[in-house]
Amino acid sequence: QVQLTESGGGVVQAGGSLRLSCAASGRTVSALDGALALGWFRQATGKEREFVARISRIGGMTYYADSVKGRFILFRDSAENTVNLEMNNLKPEDTAVYYCAADRNPVLTSSPDYWGQGTQVTVSS
Repeated sequence: QVQLTESGGGVVQAGGSLRLSCAASGRTVSALDGALALGWFRQATGKEREFVARISRIGGMTYYADSVKGRFILFRDSAENTVNLEMNNLKPEDTAVYYCAADRNPVLTSSPDYWGQGTQVTVSS
């Protein structure tokens, strides 16, 4: 089984920045041939969960939702199965619970194999 441990999040004023981190661990991770595909989803109160950003399992190709493109940056840490989501110029509409997700597929799918427990990001106006 794979465990996803999230850190970061909190409260920030509009225009500010936050960094979220997610580390994957577990016996399954060590058995994988290559890294996991990793990324983030978010869910605002009363809304459906939506895709935010992803990084491919091999090659490190990134892809972003239009709503965060140009403001958020997703990158792998020196540890292969750890990713950071640098969130800049945050807006109140970015307020949500952010979930790390991991997939054994080459890229993160809409139904990832593993989920983190979520971390709250609140942007005040």
